[in-house]
Amino acid sequence: MSFFGLRRHAPLTALWEKTTDGMGGKNYPKEQNIYLFLNTNVSLTARASLSSESIKQVNTRSLAGKNFIGSKVSSVTNGSKVQMSRWKGMDEDISDDQQDIARGRDMVDSKFQGGYGMGGTHNAVMSSTDYISAGQKNLDNFSTDGNNYYISPSFLDKTAVHVAKNFMNLPKIKVPLILGVWGGKGQGKTFQSNLIFQKLGISPIVMSAGELESGNAGEPAKLVRQRYREASDIVKKGKLSTLFINDLDAGAGRMGGTTQYTVNNQMVNATLMNIADNPTNVQLPGQYEVVEIPRVPIIATGNDFSTLYAPLVRDGRMEKFYWAPTFEDRVGIANGIFMADGVSEDDVRCLVEAFDGQSIDFFGALRARVYDDKVREFIQEMGLENIGKKLVNVRKGEEVTFEPPAMSLEILLEYGKSLENEQENVKRVQLADAYLDGAVLAGSDETSNTAMSLN
Repeated sequence: MSFFGLRRHAPLTALWEKTTDGMGGKNYPKEQNIYLFLNTNVSLTARASLSSESIKQVNTRSLAGKNFIGSKVSSVTNGSKVQMSRWKGMDEDISDDQQDIARGRDMVDSKFQGGYGMGGTHNAVMSSTDYISAGQKNLDNFSTDGNNYYISPSFLDKTAVHVAKNFMNLPKIKVPLILGVWGGKGQGKTFQSNLIFQKLGISPIVMSAGELESGNAGEPAKLVRQRYREASDIVKKGKLSTLFINDLDAGAGRMGGTTQYTVNNQMVNATLMNIADNPTNVQLPGQYEVVEIPRVPIIATGNDFSTLYAPLVRDGRMEKFYWAPTFEDRVGIANGIFMADGVSEDDVRCLVEAFDGQSIDFFGALRARVYDDKVREFIQEMGLENIGKKLVNVRKGEEVTFEPPAMSLEILLEYGKSLENEQENVKRVQLADAYLDGAVLAGSDETSNTAMSLN
């Protein structure tokens, strides 16, 4: 009998003795009355008359499955009413369509799919590198809760103020878009910036000096615009972001008369100037529709910004910050370096005083040098011919581990002097000058060493 698409079927006897369902794992009766509603807009809805004991076991999670299709279905489960939308699974999309296409490429027989390299929905339109930013930096592994890392108060203040000003609407105030952090080599400019980004909740888009030159004219300038727009998209989604350029002077500056100044150097400088003047109207080549995008501050690091194009570093476009860590900054950062090794703060202070002229990365290199004896013992124990088996493609749980070496002030001073002597050799023994002036051959003293290298 059929009435408005409703058909009543006789009770069905299950072919199995026991039915174990996902809803609590209970055994249900063999006979169940099933009503099938056939409608053009409703695909299929099944209602089973279960025993009262079984209904008690039904929970909200089990009924919210994707078998309920059609208009909103309501059901009472454990005293609460559950509403399931007819658009369940269609009004929310948490998957990556391009990746889903690639993963499902060979899930069905080949006769139902087109060949590789052909157009159509069976092939992914883009690869992940086309739409996932290669410049976005993940700072989840940084800890700012205070155990190991020190943040300079002056560095934090300058960066926080610059970022905040760029996201504020200050009347009749022209805020420089670029913050240029410059200073000596190895002083921790990049590391301090990363710590501050993590502390402020900033998701930066990162560029390096090596990306500011290319074999194709115009590519670096285009990449700068693209990365800026990627940072702007992050801001549009409700999260702080910034375009962070490492060693800007090394990629876009002129280091003396021997440095070749290319078209790409010129266009990178011009592009940064244009973005600083029009931060909400940054277009890619070939796109000329004026669509405003959120403003994003730019932070650049470098050693000498006097090598950059002068109009770029003027005050209206770039705010400059000379990072010269104070003695207290150096002690605080060094404390973070040696804290895990049990070195006291007084010993760290003495160490920093003993090597006052060294950069901050000297102390990181000093800590790594102390581990040389432990590594040497490992090599002697394993044998030179067997160390490859222990270092490459090692199974989980079989990694090389050893007790951290003891780090006293005397040991650190000894290794520090060794590092200083290597630095002096680099500055003192300048073989390039001797080789360019003339061939250094074995002389009457039967040696090819220069006089300066014999000490």
